[in-house]
Amino acid sequence: MAGLILKYMERNNFHKEFVKTKSGPISLSLIPTVLIDSKDSQSYNLVQHFVIKMINERKPIGLEQGWDLMQKGITKMKNILEGLPEPKFSSEEFMMLYVTIYNMCTQKPPHDYSQQLYDRFRETFEEYITSTVLPSLREKHDEFMLKELARRWSNHKIMVRWLCRFFHYLDRYFIARRSLTPLNEVGLVCFHDQVYPLLVGGFQWKQTLNHRVEVQYVTGKVGEAVISMIDREREGEKIDRAIGKAALEISAEIGMGKVNHYEDDFKPSMLYNTTTYYSRKASEWISQDSFHDYLVKVDECLKREKNMASDYLHSSCVPAVLEIVERELLSVDATKLLEKDDTYWLTLLTNDKVEDLSRAYKLCSKIPAVVDHASSMFKQHVTSEGRKLVNQVEDASSTKKVFVRKVIELYDKYLSYVNDCFINHTLFRKALDEACEIICNMAIAGSSIAELLATFCDNTLKKGGSEKLSDDAIEDTLDKVVKLLAYNNDKDRFAEFYRKKLARRLLFDMSAHDEHETSLLKKLKQLYGGQFTSKMEGMFTDLTLAKEDQSCFEDYLSKNPSVSPGFDLRVNLLTRSFWPSYKSSDLNLPAEMVKCVEVFEDFYQPKTKQKKLKWIHSLGTCTIIGNFEPKRVELTMTTNHASVLLLFNASDRLSYQEIKTQLNLPDDDVVILLHSLSCAKYKILLKEPNTKTISRTDYFKFNSEFTSKMRKIKIPITPDDEKKKVIEDVDQDRQYTIEASIVRIMKYRKVHGYRQLVLECVEQMKRIFKPDQEAIKKRIEDLITREFLERDNEDPNRLWYLP
Repeated sequence: MAGLILKYMERNNFHKEFVKTKSGPISLSLIPTVLIDSKDSQSYNLVQHFVIKMINERKPIGLEQGWDLMQKGITKMKNILEGLPEPKFSSEEFMMLYVTIYNMCTQKPPHDYSQQLYDRFRETFEEYITSTVLPSLREKHDEFMLKELARRWSNHKIMVRWLCRFFHYLDRYFIARRSLTPLNEVGLVCFHDQVYPLLVGGFQWKQTLNHRVEVQYVTGKVGEAVISMIDREREGEKIDRAIGKAALEISAEIGMGKVNHYEDDFKPSMLYNTTTYYSRKASEWISQDSFHDYLVKVDECLKREKNMASDYLHSSCVPAVLEIVERELLSVDATKLLEKDDTYWLTLLTNDKVEDLSRAYKLCSKIPAVVDHASSMFKQHVTSEGRKLVNQVEDASSTKKVFVRKVIELYDKYLSYVNDCFINHTLFRKALDEACEIICNMAIAGSSIAELLATFCDNTLKKGGSEKLSDDAIEDTLDKVVKLLAYNNDKDRFAEFYRKKLARRLLFDMSAHDEHETSLLKKLKQLYGGQFTSKMEGMFTDLTLAKEDQSCFEDYLSKNPSVSPGFDLRVNLLTRSFWPSYKSSDLNLPAEMVKCVEVFEDFYQPKTKQKKLKWIHSLGTCTIIGNFEPKRVELTMTTNHASVLLLFNASDRLSYQEIKTQLNLPDDDVVILLHSLSCAKYKILLKEPNTKTISRTDYFKFNSEFTSKMRKIKIPITPDDEKKKVIEDVDQDRQYTIEASIVRIMKYRKVHGYRQLVLECVEQMKRIFKPDQEAIKKRIEDLITREFLERDNEDPNRLWYLP
């Protein structure tokens, strides 16, 4: 005898031991503790002795005799599962059943009943299911049926496990040799074949009144019960989701681990029911609720369905259910939604309802018509907010200083809406870009956005500017300015305004951080090319070279002390093409300053005889000491201002005409100089009469009583009205740029259509400015007149390039 070996020995913590019998060595195992009565006090040795005695003294057992013995054990097991009063299996009972199967399978033919036992094993389950399980399931409904299913399935698995232990020898040897279905699987298949058809749906043949045969799908009881529970929960009733989840899991388990039940029965029924339910709800809600309330309900439905589906439905059902809810509640009635949507988006944007915007977009993102409408409303709202800022500037000119900051804040706000609320959807990004382009090309209280952006940069980068920010904040602000500039059509005007203000910061040492200055130039160069920033970069190069020239000049003075002017002199040599054009004048310098000019020219001219120096005194600065009676004060001012004050070293009182004559300046310049010295914050000169305006009959004298809390003061520079000059210069440069573009295109193409040439020229220049097509046509006519181009003799709309 090969021996008795329990396959599940190690898994159930069996104690294995070998004994010798008359039939040969036998491997015995202790019975699992769950099968032995806890009150049974027999020792392992007694059980061992009992089994050996049964095997040694066995007699041939007939099929019916042996099966009657097994039937008693099976009946006891059924009673235990049904909850009837039965004692637990003792160790002797279990071993008696086990040895009975062993003997019936190891008897010599014709007493080997292995095949008969295998068949009766299956018949036992079929009979039990038919007589007990199916009637109990049929008589119950809804949750009660689902609970009964869970109980019956649990009992069936216990019964399969026990009977497999009783019939283990059959499973271990006979089935393995014949390659038959294992006993455990036989028990589960029986439940599947007999119970599963009741639980799931199927196709039924139905004959109609016209004697036509139709195929109708009928939902299974489990599907009906779960769907009924879902409908009740949708209506607000509290249900136990665990029951439905367990029932569906059991159905899948009964289906031998497959999801056919979901795909073939429950899923189509669930989807059909969901479609019907939400189609009805959509019709009700859309007729009685506002757009906002409707979307709130849709959002709640989606959250509930997702929660329900993920809680007790198979994962394959979740996306399909949510898709149906979205389709029935949103897509199907999109036209009606748009009718309710007329002002909804504007209301949310106006009231900054960020959460509602996010929900509305999330729900409507798959409806193209609604998304188009929402993006259009978004553009309209952003443009309206920009117009409000422009109107505020026009109503109060003082707000012009903070206009760009408010536009940046506006851009940041709605960019966050695009990224967070609208998930960076391309339509909303495009709407924001178009709205910003409209805002950034509006005329603002007589100024352009290009000018205001340049002024804003000046206030951010100069010492003592109104924009007092940290280094990181300055860099972030400059990034925002560059972004806004991208929307502006007059970038060349910005460049010219910015160049003038940059020149003032550099020449008067008003720049707070050179790093930020160069950083902004790098950003502009990266976007608009080297030509856009070449002049500004040249200004920085000039100042670097000026420092080297100054060092050489100081060495020159140290080697020639006799030529020293007697005080510090610093000269910045500037390249004319890099810097803005400045008005020059024949200022009569004081003797001290004349000597400074002569000394530097003697130093510089021998080195570069081909270059001629032109002094721009209005850009120079001087520091002089004012000997006032209260105290001495150090005054920093322009060269022109210093020239005026030094006149009073020789005279106590001078008239307007005398000052003008001695300085040799035009009236406009003299008025500006005298006004800043006698009518502004620091009254270094006293004016007679004491009025706020300068006239040609006024007299001036040195204010010896002047005092200040500070020992060093700076006379403010009266800024020139540069706007008109910048616009004129830019317009002139645009003519040259348009002509160059036309010639470049024609030189390449040789022959080109008139209309096509205009459009191609616009395309080439739109990165820097948006040219007027009439201006382009005028330049074309001018080039024809100057014989750069020629009209075709046969087709006047065709142009030829003349080399």
